[in-house]
Amino acid sequence: MELKRVVVTGLGALTPIGNTVPEFWGGLLNGVSGAGPITSFDTSKFKTKFACELKNFNPENFMDKKEARKLDPFVQYAIVSTDEAVKDGNFDFSQLDTNRIGVIWGSGIGGFKTFQEEMRNFFLGDGTPRINPFFIPKVIIDIVPGHISIKYGLRGPNFATVSACASATNAMIDAYNYIRLNMCDVVISGGSEAIINEAGIGGFNAMHALSTRNDDPSTASRPFDLDRDGFVAGEGAGTIILEELEHAKKRGAKIYAELVGGGMSADANHITAPHPQGLGARMVMTNALNDAGLTTADIDYINVHGTSTPLGDISESRAIVDLFGEDAYKLNISSTKSMTGHLLGAAGAVEAIATILAVQNDIVPPTINHFTDDPECDSKLNFTFNKAQKRTIRAAQSNTFGFGGHNASVIFKKYEE
Repeated sequence: MELKRVVVTGLGALTPIGNTVPEFWGGLLNGVSGAGPITSFDTSKFKTKFACELKNFNPENFMDKKEARKLDPFVQYAIVSTDEAVKDGNFDFSQLDTNRIGVIWGSGIGGFKTFQEEMRNFFLGDGTPRINPFFIPKVIIDIVPGHISIKYGLRGPNFATVSACASATNAMIDAYNYIRLNMCDVVISGGSEAIINEAGIGGFNAMHALSTRNDDPSTASRPFDLDRDGFVAGEGAGTIILEELEHAKKRGAKIYAELVGGGMSADANHITAPHPQGLGARMVMTNALNDAGLTTADIDYINVHGTSTPLGDISESRAIVDLFGEDAYKLNISSTKSMTGHLLGAAGAVEAIATILAVQNDIVPPTINHFTDDPECDSKLNFTFNKAQKRTIRAAQSNTFGFGGHNASVIFKKYEE
């Protein structure tokens, strides 16, 4: 069976450094930090008092107030970024076979805010379970593809993937496979997350996973810097619309890039810590390269997982050197989490958009907030510190790794006939 080619024809983003794709891309190239003091709840008793929140986002600008109240923020974010992607891709679903258009979405946690609010109301009450009838539909992760399919009348495959911070990338790989196996013509894919609340920040603080650099939030996300002390929580969504090449050409679609490979692996090491030698990271990048039919010499840029955690950054940099060998020193590497923070289940989608735009525009977004080299991270690697760099990017890889040892990686290539 001949596999179909899969291209990117629509993008949407709602991020801490921009509420649209152009704003997000501009923020990346200008090295904008999305971190600042948390405004959505009282952090006076929390170890971490800052995060990468969305700015100037009001769901009522996109949906009526009654509808917004029925949706957890992670669902609102998904609907908004998808609306941008559908418009960007110039889709008129009335003219397409909607039985062959699917929605596959990723989120690591789902409706955390709703769960927190409902349980707080219950435990502060008299024990009577006065539960909001929308409680369950607001919380469950698979409700996002459900809402998107209902909004646009899409009847193809419809489900959610959950693999912690690799969720959105796993969703993209599933979408990629459904299209190249000729089971779909188009799949709306991506991820969303909304964990900047008491439960989210308190929970990650308890794990000692978050930065506590409260005196300087804007520089707290420091991937590959000697003084990094944990990740910075982020929120938002990213939507990538994937389409079979001939289907896209037939309707005259704009093509951003071609998705040519996806890989998955498990660390099989620890529930939160990466393998110290990066074995799972090496394997997932190898699997993606093999799937794409490419070698390490074909990759010009890696958008790394790069969370700014002490162990994770070392493990990933070791994996790159181990796999790429001398080709590692010809690469550009960057962690856009230095600007957006870590969007957990949405990270793979937002970072895939950054990777796609890097391929399209031949420019690598920077890793900001670098002050001191870490001797454990090979200093000969080009981490694209502090300033974007122009270069020809033939193909680029985007890595995402999640608690539980879940690893996923995708490769985008310049589109050629």
